[in-house]
Formats: sequence, structure tokens, C-alpha cells
Amino acid sequence: MFVVTADSANDLYTAVCRGVLEQGRRAAPRGMATTEVLDAHLKLTQPRRRFVSVPPARVLNPAFAVAEALWILSGSDDPWIFTYNRRLEQYTDEGRLQGAYGPRMRRWQGAVDQLDHVRRLLGADPDSRQAVIQLYDPQRDTAGHRDVPCTLNYRFFVRRGRLDMHTTMRSNDVWLGLPYDLFTATMLHELMADWLGAELGTYHHHVDSLHLYAQHDDAAAEVAASVAMPSPTMAALSAPIDRLTEFLTAVVTGGLCTDAGAPWREMAAVLASYRRWTAEDRPTARALAADIDGDLGEALRGWYAHLIRTAELAALTTGGA
Repeated sequence: MFVVTADSANDLYTAVCRGVLEQGRRAAPRGMATTEVLDAHLKLTQPRRRFVSVPPARVLNPAFAVAEALWILSGSDDPWIFTYNRRLEQYTDEGRLQGAYGPRMRRWQGAVDQLDHVRRLLGADPDSRQAVIQLYDPQRDTAGHRDVPCTLNYRFFVRRGRLDMHTTMRSNDVWLGLPYDLFTATMLHELMADWLGAELGTYHHHVDSLHLYAQHDDAAAEVAASVAMPSPTMAALSAPIDRLTEFLTAVVTGGLCTDAGAPWREMAAVLASYRRWTAEDRPTARALAADIDGDLGEALRGWYAHLIRTAELAALTTGGA
């Protein structure tokens, strides 16, 4: 088994990049070369230190991190997510991602809100071993869709007043997927702990195939060699379970009530700024980002600087050619 334990996502991520490159073996599913380790167990002991940022090698888009988390937790499969990541459109069938986690978690078979079921179950019996959110659906996921869930399920255990969360994934791309998966899952973990009145315990990330595609080897090696600053501890989250979908939708659209906590207002501002960026209104986007306090605001400014540098380098390369 490949095991990595860390206090922060940055420390976890650099160790994962290093370990996969050093211990992984070559495999080529669908003819695509990867370096892979099987049976990985990643443990994040402080889940609120969830944001991966190892510049200049790995810079995350915080707007997509926030958008994807809210998209999933609100139960959505609506195409507004493509505003924050256009690459996802290549995996759609009939204009939607058929493997979207949100409807499976919040409306399984159109009927079961698994998130609320887990909350009620653990509220009634904290020692329960049945607190499972199932995402993989054999009936749907053998139908040949482009998008098949990488995450199989989430499980929750309350022991000695602490809530631990376990995620199991059949497959996880270290470079493109893992940082965002950590962000979403630990938000779910934190919210569930708050609803149960439990202490936030350790987040466990189990992966059958943890891998790097060959085109990301050099960048991952740069991350592995980095001395990354530990991820900051993000502000505590709390959200109303009885109107969770409406609340999270308001974060996305900017229609938050004035009593929404500062972390949610920061997320709403990050999303609003990035919508201006994708609409080609870069001055407004950067002006909005400049006014956002908090770690996500800083990350967004870093993301814009990264995009600008990347565009400038591409222009120089094209000009040279």
C-alpha cells in the first residue's frame, strides 16, 4: 500500500507527486502512458487546510475549485459549470456530464437525498457503520457515456466525538483531478461535521489507481522538488441543511443574504470575478479580485497572474516561430 499522511494539502500533494514518480510503474490504459501506483491511502489530518498551491509549478483555479464543490453539493448537473472549466465539455453526452456527482448524491434515482440521509442517520446513531453516499451506478455507468464517475463513494464515521470521512476512488489523476477532489471532499466533510456538532477529524482519500499522465511528469517533478508552504487554514464553514440547495445556488449567482458568513461571500466574489474574466472583461475581473479578502481572493489573483504569464509566453513562442 502507498500511504501518505500530512497536515496540509500542499504537504500532501508534494509528497504524492514525489512518491508516484519514485514508486510508480508504467501503465497505458486506452493507450495513454501513465505512471501509476495502486492501492493508495492519503490522509489529511487538518481538512480545512484544503487548498493546493505550489507555484510556479502547480497553480490552481480557485474559481473552478469553488464552482465544482458548490455544483456537486447543491445536487446540480446544469451546464453552468462549463463557465469555470471549458475542458469539461468534451466529456458531455447530450450537453451534460452524465457522471455528475450532484444528482446522484442529492437525488439518487430521483428520490433519495443521500447527504441528508447520512446526516439523519449519524444524528440518531453516531456509532453507525452505514453512513455511505454511493456515486457509482452500474445501470448508468455501463451505458457507454463519456463521463464515468471516478469516485465510488463517501463514508463517514463518528468516533469519540470526531467525524472522519473516507472517499474511495477507482481512478485519480494526480495532476488534473486530485487537488480539486481534495477541495470538494473536505468541504463536504467539514459541513457534515458542523451539522452533526462533531469535531472535524481526519480526511481519508483511498485510490485504486493513483496516476500521472506522461505529459505531466516534468511539472510533477518540479512540484516534488519544491519546498511548499503549508496550505493555510481556511475559515470555518457552516450552511443551513434545510435549504442547502437554495443557499449554495445563491452563492453561485451572487444572491446571498446579508447574514451569509464571510467564507461564502468570498466564494461568491471569486465566482463573480471569474465570470467577468471568461466574458473577456479582464479589467473588471481583476478589479473585483483585488477587493477580495481571504485565501481564495489571493489564490484568484495568483491564477490571473498565471494566465497572463502563460498567454505572454505563448505569444512569444508563436512570434519566434
